Amino acid sequence: MAYETALKIADVIDKISKHEYILPAIQREFVWSTDQIERLFDSLMQGYPIGSFLFWEIEQSNLNKYVFYEFIKNYHELNNRHNAKFDIDEANSSKTAILDGQQRLTSLYIGLKGSYSCRLKHKRKNNEDAYPKKYLYLNIMHEFKDLDNRYEFKFLTEEEAKIINNETFWYKVSDILYENSIAAHVLSTISNLSKNGYNIDATITPINILEKLYNVINEIGTISYYKVKANELKLEKANEFELDKVLNIFVRVNSGGKPLSYSDLLLSIATSQWKEKDAREEITSFVDEINKIGDGFYLDKDFILKSSLVLSDFPNIAFKVDNFNKQNMLKIEQNWDSIKNYIKLAIKLISSFGFSGETLSSNYVIVPIAYFLKTINASNDFISSSKYSDNRSNIKRFTILCLLKRIYSGVPDNVLSPMREIIRQNTNDTFPINEIIEKFKGTQRSLQFYDEDLDEYILKLKWGKKETLSTLMLLYPQLIYSNKFHIDHIYPKSKFSKKYLHSKGITDDNQIQHFIDHVNDLSNLQLLRDILNEEKSNTDFDEWFNKICKTPEEQIEYRQANYLPDIDYTYENFLSFLEARKSKIKEKLKAQLM
Repeated sequence: MAYETALKIADVIDKISKHEYILPAIQREFVWSTDQIERLFDSLMQGYPIGSFLFWEIEQSNLNKYVFYEFIKNYHELNNRHNAKFDIDEANSSKTAILDGQQRLTSLYIGLKGSYSCRLKHKRKNNEDAYPKKYLYLNIMHEFKDLDNRYEFKFLTEEEAKIINNETFWYKVSDILYENSIAAHVLSTISNLSKNGYNIDATITPINILEKLYNVINEIGTISYYKVKANELKLEKANEFELDKVLNIFVRVNSGGKPLSYSDLLLSIATSQWKEKDAREEITSFVDEINKIGDGFYLDKDFILKSSLVLSDFPNIAFKVDNFNKQNMLKIEQNWDSIKNYIKLAIKLISSFGFSGETLSSNYVIVPIAYFLKTINASNDFISSSKYSDNRSNIKRFTILCLLKRIYSGVPDNVLSPMREIIRQNTNDTFPINEIIEKFKGTQRSLQFYDEDLDEYILKLKWGKKETLSTLMLLYPQLIYSNKFHIDHIYPKSKFSKKYLHSKGITDDNQIQHFIDHVNDLSNLQLLRDILNEEKSNTDFDEWFNKICKTPEEQIEYRQANYLPDIDYTYENFLSFLEARKSKIKEKLKAQLM
């Protein structure tokens, strides 16, 4: 793909008018202000580059695979902000879609063929008179030598353009397209100047400005562009739609503001396909809603798009254009309320387990849970009713195993598809955790644990890692996580300073550094009710232990519940405490995981 011969602006405007150039639905809508358009024309007059463009050649036979739009000609902030859909049925030839450069080309089109109506300050939004129609004009009597904008372009009403003086004569820029030569413009302009009392001998500036404008629009090749040609899109698979490759090119070369991601483009496609609702508005508002559940989550549009594909039972759930065709998008739109309901219920369930965005290491673990809830037609009492307690236990265990084994890393589709099939085949309304474990046994996505998993990974987890909470949940299965629990440092982290440890008799600097290196170890962490954790604060653990455990029986119970060795909890015994507790934790995890 290389630069093509640069195009003249007048030729591009003509092709836009004839609908030879169209816009794919992946493009954002037009958002440029009049100031930006005026600055674009000034850049052209000064000979500045205005960036490259990316065109996509589409054969007529492929036009019906996607939605396209026309360019906006007369922009109106209230009544005409959205592009009209291009009528594919009227297309009798191949078309060129603009992948990068829509804002600039629309600005050129409005300046040379159309108008711009935006609301006047202090006018009511729904007042039609607040949006006067303005056209692009150029003051041909004056050049600014020292200012950033050398030429005075301005959007004016026709009445405003009639106001002239010795330094101002407004030339309507669109007129430059309607004459065959600059000579006609010069003669016409000199005549107009003379009629309005200007000294004809002093017209050298307007003539020079007019000549420059004429050449920039009609004579000089200004539009530098790449063209993605249909015959260059060599498809690797017979059923692979060429737009997938085009989108990847677009993502790489897009230069207008913040580049769109591939999922942004797919969301734009979904938006163009929905009939009754605005997919972008629906999905983004739903993301905002579910991220407020519990202590908050970090879910995004990618998660919603993927969940929608899975919950709609489409055979292929990959992020590819083919899966966002009109038929699929119609099904998602029709089932949107149901999809939202089960996604939200799954997130509430995950939140009730104690997870949040800070501790959920993979959002995709929610997807099969939502699919299961949809399969059994679960109601909102699934989270609290005792009749679902076994299912909740299975789902919680499934969640922890998936997070600890990181099975959604890489390509999540390779996990989501077989999980969905197992859940679909399940007929007893029980979450099939054992069947899922069996399915992935012996694979790289295995949910089984071995000694080396514990020694080399789990037991080396530290405070701050998302998987740490999942591990602690296995150690404290009896806790009701709808209550607030904190991950607490048993030996308070704030006390691990050289000064404080010296006061406790730890004087060897190497040993002190070793203490500091291990204060965040899993072996020094426990789950504690938020109220208790605030009460404990940074109290030394030996003092805290003796405060809350008044009798030998209470001490034994506390040690057993928290996997504590029966030693003095002084700072001198810190490393011994870690080793002894690690051994107890390992035994518990082996019972839970192996």
